Amino acid sequence: MSFLSDGFLYLSLPRFPRRAGWLYEEKELHLRTKILKTRKAILKKHDSMMKETAFTVKHIALGAKMHEFAGYNMPIEYPTGITEEHLCVRNGVGVFDVSHMGEFWVKGPKALDFLQRITSNNVAALAVGKVQYTCFPNGRGGIVDDLLVYRYEEEKYLLVVNAANIEKDWAWCQAHNSFAAELENASDHMAQLAVQGPRATELLQSLTDLPLSEIPYYSFRTGRFAGVDEVILSNTGYTAAGGFELYFYPEYADRIWTALFEAGEAYGLKPIGLGARDTLRLEAGFCLYGNDIDDTTSPIEAGLGWITKFVEGKDFIDRPFLEKQKAEGVARRLMRFELVERGIPRQGYEICNAEGGCIGRVTSGTLVPGTKKGIGMGYVATEYAQTGGSIYISIRNKKLEARIVK
Repeated sequence: MSFLSDGFLYLSLPRFPRRAGWLYEEKELHLRTKILKTRKAILKKHDSMMKETAFTVKHIALGAKMHEFAGYNMPIEYPTGITEEHLCVRNGVGVFDVSHMGEFWVKGPKALDFLQRITSNNVAALAVGKVQYTCFPNGRGGIVDDLLVYRYEEEKYLLVVNAANIEKDWAWCQAHNSFAAELENASDHMAQLAVQGPRATELLQSLTDLPLSEIPYYSFRTGRFAGVDEVILSNTGYTAAGGFELYFYPEYADRIWTALFEAGEAYGLKPIGLGARDTLRLEAGFCLYGNDIDDTTSPIEAGLGWITKFVEGKDFIDRPFLEKQKAEGVARRLMRFELVERGIPRQGYEICNAEGGCIGRVTSGTLVPGTKKGIGMGYVATEYAQTGGSIYISIRNKKLEARIVK
């Protein structure tokens, strides 16, 4: 028999009745061996279909639990576990392989015009060396993706998009490039590590002459790092723990990884998987595309009005619709909550009012590692989305009280 679980195909071993006789036992052993070989072959084929980053071999050698994510074979957690990894980043320093993210270059005299049309934020306000969080409105009131825009040079920008949306985003950019800006999909030619935590800057500074403490939040510099030229060091991250994201050519991945861990030994540097990345971003209140924002949610509903700029001369996709939403209000809003009672909120759980009526659903939820605090996000009717207000999360037929937080 076979069944699917988490995207993997498993073959279950049949239960045989006990019978005497060496011939039957030999047939049973033969069939079990055949099933096991088939299962291994299927899993091997599945693994071979997944993409690898420049660091995949290192993750496997370190004993990471690997799983498919956005078509890549990625580390979910290492033998120490998600709780220790989460606390390592919060209190010390950890490194994430985020080379699965997508990168597009936008160049030429029409690059700014193109970006002003396709993104919600005001790219014209972005100086060289600065980074901007923004989104692609989808023309129907939703979001194609959220992304970062780097102004690398006066007429050269770097877009960093979500791994699961690379193909969709690339097609979207091409379809809306009526300005003839020069577009280049560099996703397969760039590696990325996120070194995060309160000790990250100190560690990284030991490997570069760039004055990292002088690089403001959401700014970057390009220079020599660990003996490698043209490395982008960006004061950004998905953890709210401080640190930098590093972009470089994949051929230098081994050199940079080795240098980081040699220098990082004195700082307690540990590799961190995607499991802790998710708990850290949720604790920080950062949205995850596919959970908290998607093609059906508007940036105004998601609390992203601060990246939706209605400045003069910026005729971006969905501007009239979003301008109307901002002026008239929306029927639902994304809010963050903390459980008052003990429990673990999960995606899809109902959010209820005091009378037990369903007013929304959880989009992301977890138990904060190292604590007994359940936290999450979800969309609720606007009248219930007030900070400090009480809501109830339906968990296993129980309504557990939660408080809305900033």
